[in-house]
Amino acid sequence: MVSEVLWTAPVADKPVDALVRVPGSKSLTARWMLLAAAADEPSELRGALVSRDTRLMRDALERLGASLEVRDDSLHVTPLPPPTEQPAEPVEIHTGLAGTVMRFVPMLAALHHGDVRFTGDDAAAMRPMGAVIEALRQQGVEVTEHGEPSRLPITVHGTGHLRGGRVEVDASASSQFVSNVLLVAARGEADLELVHVGEKLPSLPHIEMTLETMRQVGIEAAHGTDERGRHTWRVTRGTVRPVRITVEPDLSNAGPFLAAAMITGGTIAVDDWPEETTQPGDAYRELLSRMGGEVWREDRTLCVRGTGTVRGIDADMSAVGELVPTIAALAALAESPSRLHGVGHLRGHETDRLKALATELTKIGARTLEHEDGVEIYPGELHGETFETYEDHRMATAAAIIGLRVPDLCVVNIATTRKTLPDFVGMWLSMLHTAPPADGDA
Repeated sequence: MVSEVLWTAPVADKPVDALVRVPGSKSLTARWMLLAAAADEPSELRGALVSRDTRLMRDALERLGASLEVRDDSLHVTPLPPPTEQPAEPVEIHTGLAGTVMRFVPMLAALHHGDVRFTGDDAAAMRPMGAVIEALRQQGVEVTEHGEPSRLPITVHGTGHLRGGRVEVDASASSQFVSNVLLVAARGEADLELVHVGEKLPSLPHIEMTLETMRQVGIEAAHGTDERGRHTWRVTRGTVRPVRITVEPDLSNAGPFLAAAMITGGTIAVDDWPEETTQPGDAYRELLSRMGGEVWREDRTLCVRGTGTVRGIDADMSAVGELVPTIAALAALAESPSRLHGVGHLRGHETDRLKALATELTKIGARTLEHEDGVEIYPGELHGETFETYEDHRMATAAAIIGLRVPDLCVVNIATTRKTLPDFVGMWLSMLHTAPPADGDA
């Protein structure tokens, strides 16, 4: 049930001017945690995100037998023990609304000898799981579906083994359906050949992120196409090396702060922006430039300055769907219409994000046209209203962006931002109240 606690988004009374440091990437933290749990020896993760989603991942891995402990500001991961000869006592894992937990961990649970039941928040039962279940069955793992087919709750009847070999998956609804098969494929009894059989494949950068993290732990993994032009991946079975790594900052979570510079005509600098990355959030550099911002680098810092003009945009967002709520918020405040498309898969995220954005932007005065794979946004005279978030952290941050210019915008359950950004409200208020640097300061 959605919380009725309302947060009135603060209006910016001057251009923002701040240096922002965002915590570690949720997507990378989840992948590193899971790979560390599947490794042969302990690993150390520095800069790992601590949020609701990563706490759920930590709890899931610990329930399967891994040990995770914070020491000296690093997360130390002791891997899963070898499977027992006799089935262990049943385990229950609560996934919340975290797609990385509900879709990545079931394959790892197959390496646990015993029954592992997966449940989640009420809204989790709406998120598609069919491709995860089908991939497990192709790997020789028995799965029981307890409710609506292809939805949580499910029980994975782990035997301590994955078959390997050829797996076909339709990942049209989420790239996570590819990543979940890849991440623990090296622990299979044979090399993996994975074939995508769907019509489209969203969020390719997230799959490349998965492959890159796998390569860094010594897994041989390659992406190609077959004779029919379908995406394929091959993973060689073998050991998973431990790592000592620093997690990159979450570039997607930097988006609302960069958008604040666009909205207020100010300047935001995000520290430690990587020069090369597989994170989809790196696309903000191009997208915000196209929408009228000035974007440049200073050493390890990415800077965005608003010019007083926000232009509408026509953009295929299929590879970077998680950026859509931030770009949609900017589009509602732009001087010309926008069309964001290629993102039908967003209907299976924490909520149906396309419907949610169309509904809430229309409610506050924009005109929207909702399409099966996107949304058109026509700016209008926006006004204060109650902005529902549907338990979706990115809907909440989109509302905060709009509230910089629109008074009396009341956001339902701003605490949902804790999913990936534990202190969003504190960071947001700090950004608004930060004094500009003195002349000559960097």
